[in-house]
Amino acid sequence: QLVNQADLFEAFELVAVGGKEKKDRVMSDKERKIVSYHEVGHALVSALQKNTEPVQKITIVPRTMGALGYTLQTPEEEKYLETKDELLAKITTYMAGRAAEVFNSVTSGAANDIENATKIARAMVTMYGMSDKFGMMCLATVQNQYLEGGAGLICGENTASQIDDEVLSIINSSYAEAMKLLDENREILDSISDYLYQKETITGKEFMKMFRDMKGLPDPDEEKDGEESKEQENAQNDETSAADPLLRNATDQPADTNESSGYTAPDDTSNN
Repeated sequence: QLVNQADLFEAFELVAVGGKEKKDRVMSDKERKIVSYHEVGHALVSALQKNTEPVQKITIVPRTMGALGYTLQTPEEEKYLETKDELLAKITTYMAGRAAEVFNSVTSGAANDIENATKIARAMVTMYGMSDKFGMMCLATVQNQYLEGGAGLICGENTASQIDDEVLSIINSSYAEAMKLLDENREILDSISDYLYQKETITGKEFMKMFRDMKGLPDPDEEKDGEESKEQENAQNDETSAADPLLRNATDQPADTNESSGYTAPDDTSNN
């Protein structure tokens, strides 16, 4: 038996997301709706920002490891570094799940998003030199690198308190940005959330098609194909013109017309 792309993707989800699909887990309609808004909130805010990874899949099918749904994003190319803008966009995307819940009911489902966002914001302040307040000052070091890999602060209590304030400021700012984006695109959020509620799982292509259609944006793939077709057509026309001597002579010689030569015939009546 051969291993296909679907098998590889399922194995990736098993490790990256946590467990297999557990379709026999029954959620109430209210919970399914909340999870739908939560996951579409992630995807929509990601699509509305720059410096984000494309959405590959959105689902509200629970997993055996506890996740009630997830939005899968994968980078288009292998990367080893992340810019400040990319990290802030990632925090804003994490906050979008809770921001979308506000339109229904705030739940405990955003716990993992809040944890991940806090880790990134704290690393930006203490280790990456991305804080306006502390600048490029190292405030934490990685301890037990080959075990837990946690970072320990190397500063006093007063500075630690200021670090907390700076981290909270980043998170609150990102949450406010996520709320703003979702509020401005509420109709799209409602529409795609209802669609996900019915379908349970949609691909990134399905999501982006709905998003572009509702925003009135062109499909970049179709534009690219159109440009390539036009270039091929022009190239074929050039080759035809070069190969046909009659066409080549016709294009090389100027037309014998008043308009092309810039000549205007005199009016015979003007001499009378």
